[in-house]
Amino acid sequence: MFGLPLWLVVAVGAVALFGAFQVYYWVGRRLGEALYRSRVGRRIGRERIERVENVVRRWGALAVYGCFWVPGLRHTLPWVAGALRVNYRWYVVASALGCLTWVPVASFGLYSLLWAWLSLAARSPGLAAAVVAVVALAVALLLRRRRRGGNGDAPAAPEAVRSCRDA
Repeated sequence: MFGLPLWLVVAVGAVALFGAFQVYYWVGRRLGEALYRSRVGRRIGRERIERVENVVRRWGALAVYGCFWVPGLRHTLPWVAGALRVNYRWYVVASALGCLTWVPVASFGLYSLLWAWLSLAARSPGLAAAVVAVVALAVALLLRRRRRGGNGDAPAAPEAVRSCRDA
């Protein structure tokens, strides 16, 4: 990429993501309850934020590390951790470990998939197009299922869910 070695691009990506995680934490810490009323908070939805809060309350800094591996949590959990005032020292350690492990795995994994697909396309363009169609169909079905609420999760009773206000 840009004539740079892949390892350098990955290292820069890890540092950039680590920086973003620190910004997310401090924005969440500063905004607290205002997160719910913010444009991002309204878009995500109070119920989803409360579910993330419950994960952070239960797992603390370990949830920060785990959020790297769960799409959707990667960029919401850090600011919730800030709003809940997770111990910053543990937060830094967890986010640094997450960046050092997730970024290389994701980068090299995506890089490998891209080159495998390009190799397939060079040998069999039709098969490569079929692979893209199958992946697109799978993503569309997954998104449709999620929009319909097909994940099987029953909503928690209102009294069982605690928010930043109650902490």
